[in-house]
Amino acid sequence: MLALVFPYLSTDRIARRLWGASWRSIGRPDHPPLLCSGRRDNGTRLTAVDEVAVGLGLRQGQALAEARAMHPAIDVVEENPVADKALLEGIADWCDRYTPLVALDGGDGLFLDITGCTHLFGGEQALLDDILLRLFRMGFKVQGAISGSPGLSWAACRFGTGGVIAEGAAKETLEDMPVACLRIGAEAAAALNKLGLKRVRDLFSLPRAPLAQRFGSHILLRLDQALGHQEEPISPRRPVGVLSVERRLAEAVQAEEDILELTARIARSLCFGLESRGAGGRFFELVLFRVDGRVFRIAAGASRPLRDARKIAGLFTERLKAVHDELDAGFGFELLRLNVLHHDPFEVLQGSIASKQEDEASLPDLIDRVSARLGEGMVQSFRFRESHVPERAVVQVPALSHISDAGNDEAPVTMTRAERPLRLLPRPEPMEAFAAIVPDGPPSRFRWRRVLHDVARAEGPERVSPEWWLDDVAEERDYFRLEVASGHRFWVYRQGRYRMDHRPTWHMHGIFA
Repeated sequence: MLALVFPYLSTDRIARRLWGASWRSIGRPDHPPLLCSGRRDNGTRLTAVDEVAVGLGLRQGQALAEARAMHPAIDVVEENPVADKALLEGIADWCDRYTPLVALDGGDGLFLDITGCTHLFGGEQALLDDILLRLFRMGFKVQGAISGSPGLSWAACRFGTGGVIAEGAAKETLEDMPVACLRIGAEAAAALNKLGLKRVRDLFSLPRAPLAQRFGSHILLRLDQALGHQEEPISPRRPVGVLSVERRLAEAVQAEEDILELTARIARSLCFGLESRGAGGRFFELVLFRVDGRVFRIAAGASRPLRDARKIAGLFTERLKAVHDELDAGFGFELLRLNVLHHDPFEVLQGSIASKQEDEASLPDLIDRVSARLGEGMVQSFRFRESHVPERAVVQVPALSHISDAGNDEAPVTMTRAERPLRLLPRPEPMEAFAAIVPDGPPSRFRWRRVLHDVARAEGPERVSPEWWLDDVAEERDYFRLEVASGHRFWVYRQGRYRMDHRPTWHMHGIFA
């Protein structure tokens, strides 16, 4: 587990904006100390300080007026937590080049689960040196530590010297650190310090039961997690791909054509993994790592499982056209990665002799292209829902997520076999009915949209009752199919029943072909 901490994240963000991303490599200009301020405890206090300010005796949480009195030349900028969080998330995206399991640690740190990844970079020490050097060149002051548990790595990079901690050296590493390194909170650390328990080694010799009874069991939990006796999983900030293939480039690429060609090449390698699983990809993600550290993610879905490299690359052809203005290649991309976020079983189909298989699958291909170009929600399909009420029985869903379920035997079916109109109005419209045979008969004449119709034939009623468990339970409906003298056929309903104190209402709901 690799832990990273950025002690000067806010001021590094300002310095990168003032002097460029490589300001640490070329040296700091002659400039007053950088500080951030914000409202705290009914006063303006320092929320972040840089290295120069720390050397002058300024500290985080100090009153701004006191800091100006000590050093009038300081450069104070208002804090921006949103920008700091966006910067940390951008760094987390960049860290995906080492492992897809990246988690945020508060507002100034990251956790990376590098299990099984270190051999790709020459070992743990080589990986740590590489990531620290790259981040330094990008203008960040960063400390890192690698160990077998998140708690030990966190303590080593924030309260120790960092580096790679050998297996079995957890107790030796922790014993000289303050108890605050166990992530127990400021109040618990202060309570331990009052009793003279200032170092972690002071806790090793104490009985566990009285310690837990006095200060809470979370202290023992944090101690066991740091020592590696208790598992502590991290929560990755992004879903991990089921399959992933990447290509590191000796020379960065900028042109869209080159990106698509490389995507098609790595998609071929991806198809081998899908074939071995007997599956096809449904949702793909193309990750582009720019040389300056910025990361672009382009997602594309398919209406059916795909295992054809050409068709997978075709999805991103349409997506790149859609995000063309937002994709800034800058000085180029040095790493491309193609992830399969979701896959389904792949059914091999026998092609027709008379026609090509591509022609038979033209509808799914069209849905894929339009959805990739215009967005997943632009192409809608319909899915049945278990409800007798017509307007609730069908719901619109994105076609990408529904078309592949068309042959699924478990899909819901319609709740009735009765004839339904070809066109259903979005909302039932009120109408006037005349000379209806009460209590259950159809009308002999009705007016709808200011047009009077004489009923030639009628069929019904078909009684539809709403679900009793819904909050907005309406009255039951009696539906009729009416054919007028002109030949048009309508689907109308009467809501409610005739009573002494109530007269039911009539509504137009659909039109037959």
